[in-house]
Amino acid sequence: MRRLIYTLLLAILCVVGADAQKQSGHNAAISRNLEILNDIYKQLDIFYVDTLNADTVIGWGIRSLLRQVDPFTDYYPQEDEELRQMTTGKYAGIGSVIRYHKKENRAVISEPYENTPSQRVGLKAGDVIMRVDGKDVKGWGTSKVTGLLRGEAGTTFELVVKRGGEEKTFHITRQTIQLPQVPYYGIIDNGTGYICLTGFTEGAYKEVRQALTELKQQGAEKLVLDLRGNPGGSVNEAVDIVNLFVPKGRKVVYTRGKMKHTDRDYYTAEEPVDTLMPVVVLVDGGSASASEIVSGSLQDMDRAVVMGVRTYGKGLVQMVREVSYDGHLKLTTGRYYIPSGRCIQAYDYRHLNADGSAGTVPDSLTKVFHTAGGREVRDGGGIKPDIEVMPDSLPTLIYDLVGSDEFFDWATDYCSRHDQIAPAGEVKLSDEEYNQFVQYITASGFKYNRRSEEVLKVLRDVAKREGYLEQAEPELEALKAKFSPNISTDLLRFRKEIEPCITDELVHRYYFQRGEVRQQLVDDPCIHRVRSLFADINEYNKVLGK
Repeated sequence: MRRLIYTLLLAILCVVGADAQKQSGHNAAISRNLEILNDIYKQLDIFYVDTLNADTVIGWGIRSLLRQVDPFTDYYPQEDEELRQMTTGKYAGIGSVIRYHKKENRAVISEPYENTPSQRVGLKAGDVIMRVDGKDVKGWGTSKVTGLLRGEAGTTFELVVKRGGEEKTFHITRQTIQLPQVPYYGIIDNGTGYICLTGFTEGAYKEVRQALTELKQQGAEKLVLDLRGNPGGSVNEAVDIVNLFVPKGRKVVYTRGKMKHTDRDYYTAEEPVDTLMPVVVLVDGGSASASEIVSGSLQDMDRAVVMGVRTYGKGLVQMVREVSYDGHLKLTTGRYYIPSGRCIQAYDYRHLNADGSAGTVPDSLTKVFHTAGGREVRDGGGIKPDIEVMPDSLPTLIYDLVGSDEFFDWATDYCSRHDQIAPAGEVKLSDEEYNQFVQYITASGFKYNRRSEEVLKVLRDVAKREGYLEQAEPELEALKAKFSPNISTDLLRFRKEIEPCITDELVHRYYFQRGEVRQQLVDDPCIHRVRSLFADINEYNKVLGK
């Protein structure tokens, strides 16, 4: 027995010794490389032909370092407006989206937010920004112009814009802006409530709770929680939102990392609002982080049907730490796990592919977990919906059209000639109005990049290299003739796909974000599927394994 004890002690000492040696080697590597970096910069500073800006050069070095970690780890050298907005959802400014207009070579107002200084003073989408406090901003990028528009809350500045060929001057007082994270909620069918949630910064839970309470008072017996395009935010807000639908004391999510003191288990802490009403959570590839905690935990608890397409797959947790000279480091400290025990992180940022992209875990290598009721779910690739609803495919023309100055200018011109339009959700274009749109875009000189022409060019190059071009030339020329763009013909051919983009653009100009969300529900494939699911409660229960 004594010999056995000695053997065990020797084994333990060997393991401890090996760990200590490994840690010592790790620390030595850190010290060596930091000394090398310090020496290199000193020699650059002394001998380089030009004088270097330390903040710029070392700042580049820091960002290059962080790019080797993951996309979510970042450094903010001082108290940073972006960091504050990211964590609180607040910033001080005028409350407006701006975009760059190539033809004007200036930033223009794209969307004044409702009940903000920009909307109250009368700024409109399409206003071309000429001067900010006397500074001509011609040729300035949107980030630089945004820097002028933002500032301390309570400060006033002069903004000169061009509208319809005339200059208008506004005196605007900046204020703290916090956009609603529930831009729209309402009854979309008899007994079906709908809540659109766009983020998880401070106050998200309160907004969702208020919306849910009011919808129940209005007679909602079923609910759609729309998390599509929601990039996430606070874990606490996500847990509290889950708590609206599940009892107190349930584990929603837990985090695990290298430092044990950062590990945490999150439980529901309050009495729920409703544990029985049928719930559908809508998700897509833009639903990430806290959105995946909400959708994934409700799925694991068999409390809601998840519908849409697979989510982004962000299972990493970040925290903000102070660094020297008032800087802040937002860094990944762990992974989160939802009730079934699965982590839904999809990307491996520590082992990149040959082209530099992050690899993903193939479905064949993911592990099976089980919901509370025994349904199979998997880790490693986002939240897979219980009911998949693929979005409608769109012609490539639409992507170029909607982002163009010509499309934006047509909407500005339309609004200048119409004081009002139909209520949100009821806006449609007449044949005459759509034909006017086609004529405007055709005459504007709008051009778009036809992918078929690109493929044809590649085919021609390959045929030339392989010696087939001469004999294939007649067929290639025939294809080229068929692929030649005709703007007006294409706009008429794809009216069904283009018209919703037009009405969305018009509605947000008249009814802001809340109106745009309401308008988009009209032809939403997911909403159509929700209607059929809620019409047959047996199907709903069957999906949840009940």
